[in-house]
Amino acid sequence: MNIINNPAKVADTLEFAKRVHLFGVDIHNLTMDETLQAIGEIVERRKFVFAITPNVDHTMKYRKSVQFRELYKKAGLVVADGMPLLWAARLLGTPLKERIAGVELFERSCAFAAERGYSVFLMGGSPGAAESARRELLERHPALKIAGLDCPPYGFAKDAEQNRALQQKIRASGADILFVGLGAPLQELWMSEYGAETGVSFAIGVGVSFSFVGGLIPRAPVWMQRNGLEWLWRLGKEPRRLWKRYLVEALPFFAMLVQAMVKRRLARRVA
Repeated sequence: MNIINNPAKVADTLEFAKRVHLFGVDIHNLTMDETLQAIGEIVERRKFVFAITPNVDHTMKYRKSVQFRELYKKAGLVVADGMPLLWAARLLGTPLKERIAGVELFERSCAFAAERGYSVFLMGGSPGAAESARRELLERHPALKIAGLDCPPYGFAKDAEQNRALQQKIRASGADILFVGLGAPLQELWMSEYGAETGVSFAIGVGVSFSFVGGLIPRAPVWMQRNGLEWLWRLGKEPRRLWKRYLVEALPFFAMLVQAMVKRRLARRVA
C-alpha cells in the first residue's frame, strides 16, 4: 500500500527519521527519495509545514542569530544542502545519508508533484526567473500544475499590505506546495510568519533555484557538484555578491569542525 494514501501512516517518514545533531542544528537524516516521501505525507496531511535546507551559510547564521535558531525550531523538515555539512557529519562519526541540494530538491519536488497531481506556486526569484522556471518545468513535466507565480518587489517583506495581498493570491491559487526564492534568511522568515495563511500544505525556501532551472544562471559542472566545489563555481559567477559569504563568513565553520574533531578524539581517549 502506498504510504501517502493511508491516513494512518501520514508523517511516518519524519516521525521515525533519525536526526544528526551538527553544530547545534538537528538535521533529518534522509535520502532524496525519503525526503520526497516525507513531502508527500505532509501534503496529504493538509497541515502547514515549512522546510529548511541548511548549508555552511545557514550554520553560521544559526550560531549568530537567535531569530534564525527560532526559525529552525519551527521548521518541520530540515535536510542538509551543502557538501561541507556531509563531510563534517562523517568526520564526527554521525554520517548523513545524502546531500539534498536545494535546486535538485526543487526539480525533483516538481517532478513528484506532477506525478501526484499536486499544484505548486513559485514565489520570489529575480525578475523573470520564476517565469523562466515555469516554462522549463512545463516542458519537462507537462502534467505539472503550476497554480501561480509572483515576483514581489524589493522591500515587500516590510509592507504588511503587500504581504497580505501575496498571502491571498497564493491561497486563491489553491496551491499545495509553495517554493520561496528569496534567499536566506528572508525566505525562512517569510515562510515562518506568513506561510500558514497561504493555504499551502508545504513550503520550502529554494534560493536562486528558479534562475538555475530557468537557465538564467548556469549551474556548476557535475564533477564540481559531486566534489563539493559548487561554491567555487558560484563565486566565479557572482564574485561581488558572494565573496564575503564564501571567503570570510564561512571560515569559522571549518575552525568549529577542527575543534569538534579534537574534542571527539579526546573524549574517545578518556572513554
